[in-house]
Amino acid sequence: MGFSDGRKITGLYRAEVARTERITPHMVRVTLRGDDLARLPRRGYDHWFRLFLPRSDGETNFDAVPEHFTFGSYLKYLTSKSGTRPPFRNYTIRAHRPDAGELDIDFVAHGDAGIAGPWAQRAQPGESVVFIDQGRGFDPMADTESVLLVGDESALPAIAGILRDLAPETSGVAIIEVPDAADQQDLEAPAGIQVRWLARTHPHERPGVLALDEVRGYVPDRADSVHAYLAGEQHLVAESRRHLVASGVPKSRISFTGYWKVGKAG
Repeated sequence: MGFSDGRKITGLYRAEVARTERITPHMVRVTLRGDDLARLPRRGYDHWFRLFLPRSDGETNFDAVPEHFTFGSYLKYLTSKSGTRPPFRNYTIRAHRPDAGELDIDFVAHGDAGIAGPWAQRAQPGESVVFIDQGRGFDPMADTESVLLVGDESALPAIAGILRDLAPETSGVAIIEVPDAADQQDLEAPAGIQVRWLARTHPHERPGVLALDEVRGYVPDRADSVHAYLAGEQHLVAESRRHLVASGVPKSRISFTGYWKVGKAG
């Protein structure tokens, strides 16, 4: 597919909101547009970025956002005027259409909790955003024969991108937990990938419990040829990794990232 090196980090991109759409009960898609999006490299899989959002009070200084995200530039960002400094969160590209200068981002929407979800629900066409490209986290080894992809709704865009870009002959399992059965999406995936959707049955059920139970029942046929990707709530990620390592999967074959933690607004 001709992806760029997923580990190379590039600079700053500017865009504006083109439109929004609630695609499932708990997911809002925001489509961005802008000339910068035509030059954004296509890295594929879970291509992610740091998204800087407008402040709710309207006083946003996007000039405080650095060209690159390094320790030094982050300190400079933190020392800018706090009353105008744009908040940021990490997000995955759901779809990129460089010829049209468009990019889709899917946001989990759980009412007014957090920063990014509420913004996505109220975002209006023409609103400005900026983001810093951070590459991708999923980079399977050349000898990978199968994959295990695990996540909750916050990891759904990343898992969807990975499924879309895997080689057609890839086999494996994708375990995706969502708040409601209506949050399932039609995903493009190799024929050899079994996608298991798990819907929580109670609104106050702890996220990640269903997915973790499913992971604990997973035993790879060949631990030395599987590549695992774990993302979402921190407890789900940590305990899933613990199970895989105990099952013989080398740590080098497990990509993982904790997006959020129960009880802490994102």
